[in-house]
Amino acid sequence: MKRFFKPIEKDGSFKKPNLSSSSSPSPSPSPSPSPSPSPSKKEEETDGSEKAVAAEVEPSKFLTWNANSLLLRVKNNWPEFSSFVRSLDPDVIAIQEVRMPAAGSKGAPKNPGEIKDDTNLSRVEKQTLMRALSSPPFEGYRVWWSLSDTKYGGTALLVKKHMQPLKVYFNLDRKASKHEADGRVILAEFDSFYLLNTYVPNNGWKEEENSFIRRRKWDKRILEFVLQLSDKPLIWCGDLNVSHQEIDVSHPDFFSNAKINGYIPPNKEDCGQPGFTLAERQRFTTILSRGKLIDAYRFLHKEQDKESGFSWSGNPIGKHRGKKMRIDYFIVSEQLKDRIVSCDIHGHGIELKGFYGSDHCPVSLVLSPKT
Repeated sequence: MKRFFKPIEKDGSFKKPNLSSSSSPSPSPSPSPSPSPSPSKKEEETDGSEKAVAAEVEPSKFLTWNANSLLLRVKNNWPEFSSFVRSLDPDVIAIQEVRMPAAGSKGAPKNPGEIKDDTNLSRVEKQTLMRALSSPPFEGYRVWWSLSDTKYGGTALLVKKHMQPLKVYFNLDRKASKHEADGRVILAEFDSFYLLNTYVPNNGWKEEENSFIRRRKWDKRILEFVLQLSDKPLIWCGDLNVSHQEIDVSHPDFFSNAKINGYIPPNKEDCGQPGFTLAERQRFTTILSRGKLIDAYRFLHKEQDKESGFSWSGNPIGKHRGKKMRIDYFIVSEQLKDRIVSCDIHGHGIELKGFYGSDHCPVSLVLSPKT
């Protein structure tokens, strides 16, 4: 979500991350149908998607974060974020807005599971990112990528190496090798649940720009997905780009009446700040109710937390100073609600403490072990 933030810096210039000089670049792990087997896990091809021997221990501690350019976070905020990950020690890290381009030369088909490295600049950028992810505390994770053709969107999923999923998909249809447009989806199947990492399309401001239509189509597909996914419970996380209730924004009247260049959509349900329009909120209610899903944070935190209850915050300078929304979530199937131990938002304040350079802060979920 980048509506109110100043334009991000170009990725060409950077400060070198504070990493050990002995760390060598690590090749990007491949989500392709034929990955290289690790010494401890034998992987086999199953209809083009990855399959591994089920781990004895499944993930129970999860972290989601819209990084607003993972490369920029590595260049500018990595020591602080690394310290946070080290202290939290999540089993799974779901990242949105990676903003690294997919592999493939200009005019050629792209490989959204690999980071671009066919130019001098792209090689340096990939090396910088992979050095960071091969250094503590990230060297204990395997990473999957789903990337856009350009420096836009994209998601990543990091899972501890001894807790590997049975299969990994990159689309809501669970089709081999297909990636959603702009790399918006990574779906990992574990023995007793599915984990869905999504970067949901922004609703936008104007019907004429087709953004309303794009978001409606997305919400329809998500509803169909959760209704069809009946064999295992679901953990759905990421930047969902919607604030469900008035309690989920700091200034309901401000967001309800927000306009861009004075434009008012023809349908009143589409009026207001993207992410807080009545139409989006109603569709989200339908997805939760029909899909029998629980908003883990709101399940535990019934009252509004004015200081630490929002995951996105406007620029500290300007008219959006102090305006906040909760648009990053952990949504879980009702079968898992009794296992919810904690769900926390790890940023606070107008000065964006705990945001690590992004306009979003990390959100965590802890489940009790399955019985």
